[in-house]
Amino acid sequence: MSSAYRGDETLAQLLAQAGLPQTPADIRSLVAGVLAAPEGEDPDGWMVLVGASLPEDLAGQLRALKAELADSCLAAGRAAGAPDYAARIAALRGVLARADLDGFIVPRGDEHQGEYVPPRAQRLAWLTGFTGSAGHAIVGRQRAALFVDGRYTLQVQAEVSGDLYEYRHLVDDPLTEWAGEALPRGGRLGYDPWLHTAGWVERTRQQLERIGLSLVPCPDNPVDRVWTDQPPPPLAPVVAQDIAFAGDSAADKRARIAGDLTRNGIGAVVLTQPDSIAWLLNLRGADVPCTPLPLSFAILKDDGQVDLFIDRRKLAPGVESHLGNQVAVRAPDELGAALDGLGREGRKVMADPAGTSAWIFDRLHMAGAKLERDPDPCALPKACKNEAELAGTRAAHIRDGAALVRFLHWLSREAPSGTVTEIAAAERLLAFRRANDRFRGLSFDTISGAGPNGAIVHYRVSEATDRRLEPGSLFLLDSGAQYQDGTTDVTRTIAIGAPTPEMRERFTLVLKGHIAVSTARFPRGTTGSQLDTLARLPLWSLGLDYDHGTGHGVGSYLSVHEGPQRISKVPNSVALQPGMILSNEPGYYKTGAYGIRIENLIVVQPLDLPMAERPMLGFEVLTLAPIDRNLVEPALLTQAEIAWLNAYHTHVREALEPRVAGEEGGGITQWLRQATSPIID
Repeated sequence: MSSAYRGDETLAQLLAQAGLPQTPADIRSLVAGVLAAPEGEDPDGWMVLVGASLPEDLAGQLRALKAELADSCLAAGRAAGAPDYAARIAALRGVLARADLDGFIVPRGDEHQGEYVPPRAQRLAWLTGFTGSAGHAIVGRQRAALFVDGRYTLQVQAEVSGDLYEYRHLVDDPLTEWAGEALPRGGRLGYDPWLHTAGWVERTRQQLERIGLSLVPCPDNPVDRVWTDQPPPPLAPVVAQDIAFAGDSAADKRARIAGDLTRNGIGAVVLTQPDSIAWLLNLRGADVPCTPLPLSFAILKDDGQVDLFIDRRKLAPGVESHLGNQVAVRAPDELGAALDGLGREGRKVMADPAGTSAWIFDRLHMAGAKLERDPDPCALPKACKNEAELAGTRAAHIRDGAALVRFLHWLSREAPSGTVTEIAAAERLLAFRRANDRFRGLSFDTISGAGPNGAIVHYRVSEATDRRLEPGSLFLLDSGAQYQDGTTDVTRTIAIGAPTPEMRERFTLVLKGHIAVSTARFPRGTTGSQLDTLARLPLWSLGLDYDHGTGHGVGSYLSVHEGPQRISKVPNSVALQPGMILSNEPGYYKTGAYGIRIENLIVVQPLDLPMAERPMLGFEVLTLAPIDRNLVEPALLTQAEIAWLNAYHTHVREALEPRVAGEEGGGITQWLRQATSPIID
């Protein structure tokens, strides 16, 4: 049990006794940033930012101060009561009127355009109440609209007042059309250039100008001006990624990318994607949920030197020596001056218009830099995993597979009773994963969908929606984990009790598509878009389909959604290359009834085919987890497909049985053998 906080005077004495330079005010500021970051698996991990090997009395007071500040935040929230979204939108409209703006765009993203954003950047949720992962709002003087895609049609109506916001579809109802209707002719629509990419601004400005509207950059975000208790930027420890897992040193990576810049006559590249910076410098952090990212910016020059713009307080002991003297750590607010310097030097500067904020492009342009608009040069080499990264992800998948087998065995015993809920299942799987070595957290929020909830592709269970796993239903479980040596993402659909013939048919069609991708052989130069049809053909034969991509890239203890490769209907010019990890996840969803998805991670590998006339590639399956045999209709499978499924299950059994041998009196081993026994037509 932790002791109570004894006050700043005591803390100052303990800091001085430990020979540490921080003051209590410094510690309070640090803790505020820590509370604005995810909790993480180690609640005391943040203390390394105060110092290494702290005396226990000091550590106890740091815990107590953190608890006190966290309680104060909760108490302030309770005192404030339920959010008054009408008052918030009214306050924003007051700012817009004083700035002579007829409207303002509020996106869901942050300065890095990432999938996960820290509390400080959750402006859309603060203003509207919408908590989905994609969307934006436009607030005008009289009208306002919230734009979301089909995943959030029901959620937006439950979370956002229809009296304050009109509900619009993100794709079918473009914001420019609504703005043309809601804003006056000649109106001024404001935006924060930090929160939109240069490409988005250029496209949107052209569309708005055609209908008589102006897109106006706002140097200060109007939402921030009325969000009086906006959290500070997150402060989570930044640590070095061991070269045993990274495979290549940061110096080698910097030299490789710098060499590419030199060969192309580029003087420097501005990096804004935190996962690219983490990969380049072999760093990992914890500023946002589910992805080990240190939020930061960087400039890599053609001589291999890097300016890293990051709050120095986040760097754990030893990180600066890991970075070396070729990497200069600079404060985030020094980025603008550094961009100006690139312009004064007359350098040709590369930046990615698809992922870099308009603010950076504008600053470089005003500084006179010669802009080169090209994709992030770290994206492709980051996607092509080296042998150490592949060895790590294989090891991570074995540990993850063992956790899944323990969970599936538990579920087989408990689910038939009808007492297991979606939340209980997700928490049980998390507990099994937490027992693994090198576990660092989930790679995304678990999708635990029973019955009709499984038909919602990106379903997120809550106390309000939590369903029981009922006999005669399907349970869709999409989950993944972050390990220090790899990232996992796996979906299994499980029959609770006896499935219907329709369920077995649809599941087997999805399985056929999954096998078709797994067994594909293709020449170098093939893109994922060219393979997408393989996954859909069995469903198409019955007039069925699914509305998401078949596969996304996956990082190496980085983002579970990584580019530039993908398998999708959406055209993609990036060819698949050896070392790229992707998901293989065809599905089928019957609204109001059930959902089916089968997902493994696969890695592109070269093939040695004796008769081949050109270099060929194929896939190695990484994921190790039984596919529910109760849902397979053998009559719909070819002999080759049956052989693949049997071989896959043999591989799963041989890889995982040693990990679970003897557990629960051999019960898990017995279950695993039954779950992976051969399918016979």
